Amino acid sequence: MTRSPLHALLLLIGFANAAPVLADAVDGSALYAACASCHGAQAEGNSTLQAPALAGLNADYLSRQLEHFKAGRRGSDPADSIAAPMRAMAATLVDEQAVTAVATYLAGLPLPAIPSSLNGNTAQGSRLYQAKCGACHGGKAEGNPAMNTPRLRQQHDSYLQRQVVHFRQGVRGSDPTDRYGKQMKMMAASVNDAELLDVLAYISSLDKP
Repeated sequence: MTRSPLHALLLLIGFANAAPVLADAVDGSALYAACASCHGAQAEGNSTLQAPALAGLNADYLSRQLEHFKAGRRGSDPADSIAAPMRAMAATLVDEQAVTAVATYLAGLPLPAIPSSLNGNTAQGSRLYQAKCGACHGGKAEGNPAMNTPRLRQQHDSYLQRQVVHFRQGVRGSDPTDRYGKQMKMMAASVNDAELLDVLAYISSLDKP
């Protein structure tokens, strides 16, 4: 088939416009490979390494946390030595596009099955959760992207326990630019250690058939 000069020119323009898109494409799975040794091949987390599950979390939430690590809003407190290495890992994501690519990849992974490791009163935990947490994190701990709150279910309960304690102690959520962290810091102070175990028992029970 004979192509006119105009047809050839349009094809050339089309390829020229497509080139930046191809060049700018970032493979989130390839970037995540550096994280798998701690967070697992399928981002299911590793309780032994105290690394949380990342699979299936909201992409905006993940992006925000990565930016917090990069900016030193998380992982800078000396009492948070477990999170400190995340600052160096987040720094390897050189720009917003890389952060978004990793977050989008993780958000698309299937939710992990995670056994509970802490004991508490599930019935009491349900009452406490609905009174203190459900309005933001969802009635079934599914999270609420509209309120910028992460999913809590299908997460290592020991990780959730540590984060609530860190919020309560000001290890996390004290940076003046961490708006949502400040909200959690206030809520974390509203439960004591025994009540927290009950809440975590309830959240863990949501993953059981």
